[in-house]
Amino acid sequence: MPVLSTRLSAAAAAAFGTPYDPELRSATKPEFGHYQSNVALRIGNALGQPPRSVAERLIAELRLDDLCWPPQIAGPGFINLTLLPETLAKAVNEPETFGSNGRRVVVDYSQPNVAKQMHVGHLRSTVIGDALCKVLEFVGYDVIRQNHVGDWGTQYGMMIEQLLDEGITAQSLDLQGLQQLYERSRKHFDADGAFADRSRLRVVALQSGDSETRTIWRHMVDVSLDDFDQVYTLLGSALTRQDVVGESAYNDDLPYVVSDLEQQGLLTESDGAVCAFLPGFQGRDGDPLPVIVRKSDGGFGYSATDLAAVRHRVRTLKADRIVYVVDHRQALHFDMIFTLARAAHWLDVPAEHVSFGTVLGPNGKPFKTREGGTVKLVDLLESAVARADALLAGREGVDRAATARAVGIGAVKYADLSSDRGNDYVFDLDRMVAMTGNTGPYLQYAHARLTRLLSKADVSGEVTELKDPAEQRLALLLTGFGAVVAQVAETLQPHRLCTYLYDVASALSVFYEQCPVLSSEGETRASRIALCTATRKVLQDGLGLLGIEAPDAM
Repeated sequence: MPVLSTRLSAAAAAAFGTPYDPELRSATKPEFGHYQSNVALRIGNALGQPPRSVAERLIAELRLDDLCWPPQIAGPGFINLTLLPETLAKAVNEPETFGSNGRRVVVDYSQPNVAKQMHVGHLRSTVIGDALCKVLEFVGYDVIRQNHVGDWGTQYGMMIEQLLDEGITAQSLDLQGLQQLYERSRKHFDADGAFADRSRLRVVALQSGDSETRTIWRHMVDVSLDDFDQVYTLLGSALTRQDVVGESAYNDDLPYVVSDLEQQGLLTESDGAVCAFLPGFQGRDGDPLPVIVRKSDGGFGYSATDLAAVRHRVRTLKADRIVYVVDHRQALHFDMIFTLARAAHWLDVPAEHVSFGTVLGPNGKPFKTREGGTVKLVDLLESAVARADALLAGREGVDRAATARAVGIGAVKYADLSSDRGNDYVFDLDRMVAMTGNTGPYLQYAHARLTRLLSKADVSGEVTELKDPAEQRLALLLTGFGAVVAQVAETLQPHRLCTYLYDVASALSVFYEQCPVLSSEGETRASRIALCTATRKVLQDGLGLLGIEAPDAM
């Protein structure tokens, strides 16, 4: 609670002349109260004084009678605080709210490639990006979503050249046909040097605005975006067509990117290509690593596009913060892009690469089909919905189709978000859709159970008493919702919110066992109903921030 930290800091200033940060933390065990601070140990170490004596002086200056029971000193000098029941009740009844913070954040995520079906590799960026956008909006940011689709570069030169060689029309191909065309063109490109040269020239024609080339390319893009929209709808993603700002959108800016960098003396010609060599970036052989801004054939690579995107997001979109949700394999690339953009004075706001690990199959290797191909994202999601539908068989009073979709998609999302995003994780549908343990369906069921209980309640009001330890534990957790969400917005680690929600659901389960609700009487009954109402809202809001639906019945 912010007020506790403020008063502890004031006590430190009164006793020792410095408003030390109390670094207040939730207590690790019930016998330590609700919160703990090690500030006395830090002050004692700094001043060469016994920490317990420091703690005694702090407590003498501390004014918390209206909020807490008398503070306790534990061990070498920890200060333990236990909130009064009425303090907890008020905090539950008046949850923390956020207004606009006056800052704009641009979040770049999902980034599928045109002419290819979205696969399991796009799951993490889309799910993590959606959750972060919702969290950042919740704490007051003006969020601009950017779907930086891959719609520019060598592969389109290859595909268009292959299509013309085969004498087929772009209009005859759906997305699957385009993907097959890509596979044929890739083999042709690797095996035939003359075709590879023509493909590179076709890229230059595309970037230069050649009419025939652009028409074929435009059809490829439109077919792909239609398919992406269907996947986003199934996934429940907030991304829309208006958020698509592909690589092609920056084509006209690329010559200016090069000229600006040249004027600042940041570019060097190397084997016909125009590159930037940045201090501190070397390959395994010790040779300097280049940022290739313009290739030897005159075409522009994705480094130039990413640099143009940085300029646009800072100068035009007026971003105060930029977030890139891209897998960990691109860490070096973004480090170099951000470094070059700062050297060029284009990037003067925080830019963060939100990296993530790989989705693995049961064998512990990157998730593939039995044939060794990539797993289509739509197939994976439909499998999850089917698995959830089977679990709902025979349940009455449930919209089975809608609930199966919410549970199946929610299970996949929660499994992705609940572990540290930097880690790889195994895609295991049986574990994901389980109704027990730290899973999405477990949290959804907790919400549905509360909804059913509250539908039988005949009163509504505020929490007025918290006598049972199980009530107090649940109430204390509820008061931390705002702080946890703010922490996720700062660290960009959504698993922290998942852990918090699971703790809430677990505390709710203990509360059910020890504190009768509907069968209790008088003020106790009304207060417990209010506590259930507050818990339901936290679960609903928290799941919503993760992009997961909270069904009223399961």
